[in-house]
Amino acid sequence: MAGNLTNWARNVEFQAAGGLRTPASLDELCALVAEGGRVRALGAGHSFNRAADTTGTLVSLSRMPRLAEVDTGARTVRAGAGMTFAQLCAALRPYGLALPNLPSTPHFTLAGAYATGTHGSGDAHGTLATAVRAVELVTADGKVSTLSSAEDGGVGGDFDGDFGGDFGGAVTSLGALGIATAVTLDLCPAFEVEQHVYEGLPWGAFTEHIDALPATAYSVSAFTDWGGDSVRLWLKRRVGDPLPDLAWTGARPATRPHHPIDGMPTANATEQLGVAGPWDERLPHFRSGFLPSAGDELQSEYLVPRTDAAAAVQALRTLRPWLAPVLQVSEIRSVAADGQWLSPSHGRASVAFHFTWVADAAAVEPVLVRLEEALAPFDARPHWGKLSTTAPEALRRSYARWDDFAALLARCDPGGTFRNAPLDHYFPAAPASG
Repeated sequence: MAGNLTNWARNVEFQAAGGLRTPASLDELCALVAEGGRVRALGAGHSFNRAADTTGTLVSLSRMPRLAEVDTGARTVRAGAGMTFAQLCAALRPYGLALPNLPSTPHFTLAGAYATGTHGSGDAHGTLATAVRAVELVTADGKVSTLSSAEDGGVGGDFDGDFGGDFGGAVTSLGALGIATAVTLDLCPAFEVEQHVYEGLPWGAFTEHIDALPATAYSVSAFTDWGGDSVRLWLKRRVGDPLPDLAWTGARPATRPHHPIDGMPTANATEQLGVAGPWDERLPHFRSGFLPSAGDELQSEYLVPRTDAAAAVQALRTLRPWLAPVLQVSEIRSVAADGQWLSPSHGRASVAFHFTWVADAAAVEPVLVRLEEALAPFDARPHWGKLSTTAPEALRRSYARWDDFAALLARCDPGGTFRNAPLDHYFPAAPASG
């Protein structure tokens, strides 16, 4: 029963009245949805809020047939939406093809990452959903709709069903439009990556050059506890690209491997010290098959416009006395603008501020309130799968296509099959007429 089922962080216990169902075929899934009542898909459980919760039935795609149909000519793959990134990466290796970017850990499911606006790092990379060319959904009537992007950067499209060409609302959709069963993804030729860690980067240099530093490698992350006089920089260099030279910043190359969180086993982290390896074994911070991050934790993340990044850093540094008791580590990354309506980087190049907290929700919540007050002048957008107290009204003002998504949701799921408490909070259903 789902009553004993928790998310990865064990801070959410699912209370689905219909329990957890694990269909083994598309026909079984369609029949389940067609039964009526509320339904939500449960991925790898790596959300830290109630994004996957429901008062109805939870559905896991873990028993669905493993799908990875590679088209080498088109450089695409049609993959099962319930697959993890680790599983998909393994399936792509024999073809010499790759995803352009990956999240910090390969343990996430594809559908869960795309639906919540999850991202990797790099000036040239939007959220992971930017790789999605098409998505297949079991909609509220128990039928399958295929939604395909047009050749316009993924913000238009022609669709089956009632989606009306609104592909920008279809992928990062919070699971609100249906149960994703498959996605078609754009690929690129496989490549190798070296990972270099630099220590002792002075705060002054980091803040002054926050626009230039993310461009020094294919993927760049800064780790900090917001105290001290320096940050640690992780550069993931694509082999063949220019070698990074950070001597001008005062940073020095690390001489031993590091875990993003001090004190955690470095064996859990992907290989460093400039040792080249396959893209999928270097772009994530954590190895497949090993514990990602701390395990015992909560998480939040906020994205602000790149133009406000330095000011946001200065605002966050003043919060060190409140952050210190509840923070394990913070990560700063760049994310390119994209066209998904609910993407936290929709329409603007962004810098993401990620916070890994101790596993104490009562202690973290008041810090979140203070943190969000500090970031409010910068129009910060929270990650959809992590902890936040940001009000719906503030998000509606921030997202230019918010009302368009609300209209799409009302049109595609008028009966509320895929709704849950968070969706009702952000996008209240219109009262029944008559």
